[in-house]
Amino acid sequence: MVRTAEQIANLAEKSKTGLGQRKIINQLFRSQDDSDKWPIRGRFNVTERAIRHARLFEKDCGFGLDPLEYALFLENDMSSIVNDPKNL
Repeated sequence: MVRTAEQIANLAEKSKTGLGQRKIINQLFRSQDDSDKWPIRGRFNVTERAIRHARLFEKDCGFGLDPLEYALFLENDMSSIVNDPKNL
């Protein structure tokens, strides 16, 4: 079952701490990673790349995203990575 960013954020918000929420969100996105399929074909892990982008974004902005914002950031970034013409 593939969950949306909203569903993942809702599951994570049940955790009491921000770090725990982040860990749950990352785990749920990693569990549904399809980096082995076309067009990436296992050349890299899309989810891990999006997580790194989110961390850099937060560092550059100087503030953390709430669970829904973080999940939506990952979902959007993964979509951008997969649909980038240079990854074909």
